[in-house]
Amino acid sequence: MVILKKIKASTLMETLIATILIVAIFVISSMVLNNLFASTVKQNKRSILAKINELEYLYINEKIKHPFQDEHDGWTITIVDQTNSKTAKLEALNNISNQLIERDLNKQ
Repeated sequence: MVILKKIKASTLMETLIATILIVAIFVISSMVLNNLFASTVKQNKRSILAKINELEYLYINEKIKHPFQDEHDGWTITIVDQTNSKTAKLEALNNISNQLIERDLNKQ
């Protein structure tokens, strides 16, 4: 007959503590990842920069009238002629975070 060996096992308390530690680490890491993703989405300026490039192209080719004002994805975009008739100033202001993007436009 084969003699069964006694296998050491963890107690219920050890198992519960290990489970709690794993869950706590998971919760903290998911909160950190959520913060990273939220800040990445908040800092994303790809859409407004594409719109600014489009408006710059239209301004150079005299396809838009000045002064110009538009709303785009929570941004207020204005184009105002400077004292020199060949230059203008483009400003994009985020209505939520008050971020400002400025660009000088030159007709060619």
